[in-house]
Amino acid sequence: MLNKIHFVGAGPGDKELITLKGYKLLSNADVVIYAGSLVNPELLEYCKEGCEIHNSAHMDLHQIIEVMEKGVREGKSVVRLQTGDFSIYGSIREQVEELFKLDIDYDCTPGVSSFLGAASALGVEYTVPEISQSVVITRMEGRTPVPEKESIESFAKHQTSMAIFLSVQDIEKVVERLHEGGYPMDTPIAVVYKATWSDEKIVKGTLQDIAKKVKENDIRKTALILVGQFLGKEYNNSKLYDKDFKHEYRQ
Repeated sequence: MLNKIHFVGAGPGDKELITLKGYKLLSNADVVIYAGSLVNPELLEYCKEGCEIHNSAHMDLHQIIEVMEKGVREGKSVVRLQTGDFSIYGSIREQVEELFKLDIDYDCTPGVSSFLGAASALGVEYTVPEISQSVVITRMEGRTPVPEKESIESFAKHQTSMAIFLSVQDIEKVVERLHEGGYPMDTPIAVVYKATWSDEKIVKGTLQDIAKKVKENDIRKTALILVGQFLGKEYNNSKLYDKDFKHEYRQ
């Protein structure tokens, strides 16, 4: 039986935020294909001497699959190292479909997504009792379209917590559409550039002034936009640790 392809989530940036299982797979790999435009290259320090390393930023899908197939047919351990967690904008499906055609199996080791790294950088939680109990993860259309029913405006109607990927280059348009959808202009918003990296940058504001601040900080890519009242000053304690709240473990 052929070896499996190991898809590994690299985490949001900080090389220590890869999972232990991901680290073990990476350190034992004979072949690593990593997303060089997004993955912190410091993670490659975990690779063993002699590991064959490919930067997929310079490759198309056919070339990536060729390297995978060659590696498994030679009995090598092949790791596909993808940024954050590959389940969010990871382009894993198209790779898996090609592996199916070649009868090559695979497994997946999840990673810490950048939207989680960004929340940690800010020291916030997306779900605040009675303020927001849902998180919308989305992006604005660009060269890759977005289904019409999933527009920024349609999600903004809920005024819940939002994490917007791949859109900071159009921050003015994002703000306009968030407001059109229902968020007031005084809604708190934060832009986190390269969350958990050594050159991380955080810009906070409201819909009224965030675009100006982002431009002043010259942030044009590799940043998340977080918006919602979870970033504000208002909060409520959870019931979980309320002394008068009884549950299975505390009577």
